[in-house]
Amino acid sequence: MELTQETVNDLLDQLGPRNGYMYLSGDVDPQELTGLLADRYGHPRTLVLDGFTDPTVDESKGAALLAPFEDRAVKIRAWAYGDQWVATGTARDAEGVERPVLVVAHREVPEAIAVSSEEAADADVDWVERLMGITGWTLPAQRPDVDWAEMESRLGTALPGDYKRMVETFGRGAFDAYLDLNQEPWTSLREDGLLIWAGTEHEDLYCWRTDGDDPDLWPVVVRSFDNKDVPFTCRTAEFVCRILVDTHHPYTMARYFDTHWFMNYREAD
Repeated sequence: MELTQETVNDLLDQLGPRNGYMYLSGDVDPQELTGLLADRYGHPRTLVLDGFTDPTVDESKGAALLAPFEDRAVKIRAWAYGDQWVATGTARDAEGVERPVLVVAHREVPEAIAVSSEEAADADVDWVERLMGITGWTLPAQRPDVDWAEMESRLGTALPGDYKRMVETFGRGAFDAYLDLNQEPWTSLREDGLLIWAGTEHEDLYCWRTDGDDPDLWPVVVRSFDNKDVPFTCRTAEFVCRILVDTHHPYTMARYFDTHWFMNYREAD
């Protein structure tokens, strides 16, 4: 079987949108199939490796994908995408032969968490935790060892704490495969008093207005594609939460996506 993205679409269509699985022909390269799925869904989570299941796997992390194989899964890598789990790898069939597999399962998406005005004024709200809940984030921290001291020294400024936690937690990628999270702020608008921490395919730039000595108090400013600045009173993680779930926000993504996720950009093996 020749594997292409069109082939993958055909296979997923055969499985349907809910729960399903199939053993694939022996000429399918599981690694190639994993690569094609990673190109569309981002970096996968390993549920089973060499026959051993990750002990942290539960319903919130794709356990339903393993149910069809009982204890016969050999290597399973999975993605959360909207209201669906998708996985591929290898498992032993009824005769004990290890074969490539493709499996999907329904995913209970964490309910989009509304952002009230009272919470917005509450300094104790953990907006990064809120963002993890909105996106159904289950992977471990992707970049826990970023050398912030070196980066801040090079940039000549401290950076907001919630931004640093976002980078450490989510790593390289984009919210809803749309909002790119910069791993280091861009300084190209520094003369305008702006540092760029994210951007979109519509060429909007999400920045901070670097007023004052406390970066945790820097407000967000959007530099639009037509070079206009739109200020907001909230900070980084709260801003992302709001554009994900608030349909009335001027830069909302809730109009285009019913559920939300973070797409990890796949790194070379």
